[in-house]
Amino acid sequence: MSEPSLFNMAQRQLDLAARKLGLDETTHALLREPLREFRFQLPVRMDDGTTRLFKGYHVQYNDARGPAWGGVRFHPSETLDTLRALAAWITWKAAVMDLPLGGSKGGVVCNPKGLSVAETERLARAYLRTLVHHLGLTRDILAPDVFTGPQTMAWMLDEFESIAGEKHPGAVTGKPLPLGGSRGRDEAIARGAVAALREACKVIPIARPDALSYAIQGFGVAGEHAALLHPEILGGGLLTAVSDSGGGIYNPRGIDPRRLVQYKIQHGRVAGFPESEPISQTDLLELPVDVLYPAALEQVISEENAPRIRTRVVCELANGPTTPEADEILRRNGVFIIPDCLANAGGMIVSYFEQVQNACNYYWTVDDVNRQLEARIVQAFADVCGMQRRYDVTMRVAATMAAVAKVAEAMKLRGWV
Repeated sequence: MSEPSLFNMAQRQLDLAARKLGLDETTHALLREPLREFRFQLPVRMDDGTTRLFKGYHVQYNDARGPAWGGVRFHPSETLDTLRALAAWITWKAAVMDLPLGGSKGGVVCNPKGLSVAETERLARAYLRTLVHHLGLTRDILAPDVFTGPQTMAWMLDEFESIAGEKHPGAVTGKPLPLGGSRGRDEAIARGAVAALREACKVIPIARPDALSYAIQGFGVAGEHAALLHPEILGGGLLTAVSDSGGGIYNPRGIDPRRLVQYKIQHGRVAGFPESEPISQTDLLELPVDVLYPAALEQVISEENAPRIRTRVVCELANGPTTPEADEILRRNGVFIIPDCLANAGGMIVSYFEQVQNACNYYWTVDDVNRQLEARIVQAFADVCGMQRRYDVTMRVAATMAAVAKVAEAMKLRGWV
């Protein structure tokens, strides 16, 4: 049975939260769809002198609480449906973390691995030029996402400032440090997730947080940092399984995270890591570990495999890895879920800190960033737990309710509804 579209999944999550909150029909309807969407074609001159057309999209979901913020993705399978869902989740994430931001998401349908550096730069600048009148510090702030990074953001910032004729470093986040980026940005998603896990250990409760076994499905930037930060923040831990797009590895006696990160850098994959055996993505998800970090694709935990999930805690580094049907199954089976809008909000939080630093022209130490990041996570976790106990719902529903209530309040104060 095929999974529903990602945006349909996001809407169903919203519908449940809206019913629990008793939202009026108009407010609910306004929150179910993006406020604005852009579709466009980007003509880009290639290195061989030809011109190629690339499809681009940008979704501004809701900006009642402040200017939109969201990443730009370069991916061959990018769809408007995915971007709508991600923009919605970013809107809720900002509200859960009490950031004065809304949610957006953009993307270009392309194979970035097939583009030269010069072609990628021209594509990034073309994207910015097309949307420039809808972007900026008071409208919509861009950030890196799939197959984009600090260098892509540097090109976009330069294009924006060239058109504006003045400096606006806060118009783009996730920039390189010399252009006003923030320290701590690379590890922010993972640091926030492990900090949320530490708070969850107090609620469940877990007697020995420093002795938890954990597995990571998806060993990209967030997954790598989670592998390293889990034992640092919790005081210990046993990494038993890891996978990436090239396969998975398993060792019940433990995998050294630092050695694995170095191996991935050298070989480009985790498969073949010494003293480990191969494991499939499916089998990794179903291992009897204390903590499972899904850090790759959407909808990997579904109604079909949820009954076989044997972890105690799912900490969602990825966006939308668990379907609504799986949520309910996991809850019945006693699995504690730290939902994505809590677990992976660190990148958004530190991007907001980057804006603050840009505005003040004063830059924090990494210790300052990490301390402020963890404080936001701790407060948000406590708020969501309070909502969860009050309404006797899952943590995801509680987080969505907390977020939707804040966005709905802002819309009412503005007179939109």
